[in-house]
Amino acid sequence: MLTDDELTERLTRRMLSAASPSGRLRLRLYVAWKRLAWRLTISFTSFVKRAIDLAASALLLVLLSPLLLVIALLIRRDGGPVFFRQTRVGLRGKEFGMLKFRSMCVDAEAKLKELLALNEKNDGVTFKMKNDPRITPIGRFIRKSSIDELPQMINVLKGEMSLVGPRPPLPREVALYSPEDRRRLLITPGITCLWQIGERQGGLLEVGDRNSIGFPEQVSLDVRYIESQSVLKDLLILIKTVPAILFGKGGV
Repeated sequence: MLTDDELTERLTRRMLSAASPSGRLRLRLYVAWKRLAWRLTISFTSFVKRAIDLAASALLLVLLSPLLLVIALLIRRDGGPVFFRQTRVGLRGKEFGMLKFRSMCVDAEAKLKELLALNEKNDGVTFKMKNDPRITPIGRFIRKSSIDELPQMINVLKGEMSLVGPRPPLPREVALYSPEDRRRLLITPGITCLWQIGERQGGLLEVGDRNSIGFPEQVSLDVRYIESQSVLKDLLILIKTVPAILFGKGGV
């Protein structure tokens, strides 16, 4: 299957071969202008998106610092480290350490192999288990409220993540990706995204249940976001993340 750039290049060559010398010049200038305008638009959008990421993540870390301190103390009382650093795959396949408040027992990764047969996700790529025995008491609370994801604001500050974008996958998940699935790695991963808030039809006020969205549809929604991303769309996703968390339909 041809990419958009390859299709455009092929159509341009055909039109050039059929045009007069002056027509070919005008066509070349038009195509060059359209490409320049597109690159400028993408660069400007990326600049604004990064500026919002930096300002918002820094502000939230300061405003939420009392809550973060209380949660850290509660986790510490539960035993083990406060933070859980997990290797994830980011932009163009580059790995980084994604931060979370620890919500599982210390040897959770080792116990995962014993639980893979109980995976509730039939796609075989991602893992989900309703009553995961590895989750600690405080972990259940911070997971349900999505507080465990707040340390990822540090990843946003570092440029490893964005506020909005496809969720960063695990290396073992990427190993199972098809070429189509790998399109999710074309942009910086985010804390929240379309399928996290359950937006499937593109409705302005649509907030659905993310748990009903399987992996193939997650990929489809991530690709849709990549192809139509804008600052306004990011703001709408961030706004809808709040009710998604409050009503237990999704969240980060």
